Amino acid sequence: MTVRRVRHDRLAVISILVVLVVGACDSSNPSGTPATPTPAPTATPAAPPSETPSPTPASSAGPDAADAVYDTIEEQVIAMRGLAPEGTVERQTIDEAELEALVRQMSAEETPPEFIAAQERLYKALGLLPADASLEDLTIELLSGGVAGFYRDDQKQLYVVSRTGAVGATEKITFAHEYTHALQDQHFTVFADQDGVNDRSDWILARQAVYEGDATLLMTLWASQHFTPQDFSELLAAGANDPSTQMLERMPAILRETLLYPYTTGLVFAQGVYVGGNWAAIDTLYADLPESTEQIMHADKWAAREAPLDVQLPDDLAASLGSGWSVAIEDTFGEFQLGIWLREAEVDGAETAAAGWGGDRAAVVNGPGGRWGVAWATEWDSAADAAEFDTAAAAAVSGLRDPARVLPGAGGTARWILVASDDATLGTLAGALGLAG
Repeated sequence: MTVRRVRHDRLAVISILVVLVVGACDSSNPSGTPATPTPAPTATPAAPPSETPSPTPASSAGPDAADAVYDTIEEQVIAMRGLAPEGTVERQTIDEAELEALVRQMSAEETPPEFIAAQERLYKALGLLPADASLEDLTIELLSGGVAGFYRDDQKQLYVVSRTGAVGATEKITFAHEYTHALQDQHFTVFADQDGVNDRSDWILARQAVYEGDATLLMTLWASQHFTPQDFSELLAAGANDPSTQMLERMPAILRETLLYPYTTGLVFAQGVYVGGNWAAIDTLYADLPESTEQIMHADKWAAREAPLDVQLPDDLAASLGSGWSVAIEDTFGEFQLGIWLREAEVDGAETAAAGWGGDRAAVVNGPGGRWGVAWATEWDSAADAAEFDTAAAAAVSGLRDPARVLPGAGGTARWILVASDDATLGTLAGALGLAG
């Protein structure tokens, strides 16, 4: 994971690392080529596997022993990934208490309370969070309970979480993943380019899928060449007893699935690119990054560079609503998150209905007396796609707690989802947008 703003954390989740690596590698023959359900990449030619040391308790051996392990992994990752280091990367091992303290500190420093409040309002209005849930509390629980490690590009430093006080299989593979992020940061501008971007979630998720898919593919290939059967057994045992699995299961889908997406779908995307041209092909992605989750999810749309439509909300929306109104947040959901919304509403054919996505933009508006509204504009690839979404969205809004409607926009490919604190505000919002009904 890389960290710049807490809401954009990319997490190396222990249970996901276990699933991806053990599922992709033959533990009885750890130096073999990964065998994945998707097109399997051919392992980069390398020297015969060199075993990394057995788990070393940090408390008894001190930091020098851990550094020796990590120094070896650095050399192996550099050789495999083919990116020469351009500077020293500081490293720090932390425990769970230190992790939670860091998460809370970053949350307080980098995520304004008003942003969290607006995001929470949006999720609750769409039925993606329970009415009594705290987005801030859930986010801190998610980051504190599921992180195996992270890289901070602003500090040029990586962190490995050790829950046992040892440098075991989980710590080793986490380090390989995070050190890959450090190499990415040294060679590409992918992290710096998204600094301060808070209103383009779909764009961020697409970029995450590239650099997390890259790092996850690298760590999988690294483990296949350098892990011993003992390492694989230890990783499996860690996954079987990992409390983060239960924590993830009880998280709302919008948080859980957006967390896992860069590692799972991102890995599939990276594999497809790798098969076509090895690591050099992965490198070229950073000069031509996907712009949407749609491009990540559909190989044909990425090949055609089908760009998302630039959907804009009226600049005078707040003024049109009247005195005391303001726009609290704007964001773009994208095909992936829109699909989560439809699935959580238990809409039949949710994936098919989301697949015709062309672009979208959502806003939360706050007004006097506690009134609020959500205006979500969507554009579709064709009139037929819009009609299909219309049916699915109507079923989804019928189950919302607050007044909501699906309305047509200009032309045959636009659909609006409106949600509001009360019926009168819903009507006012529709009128301000020039929508019928």
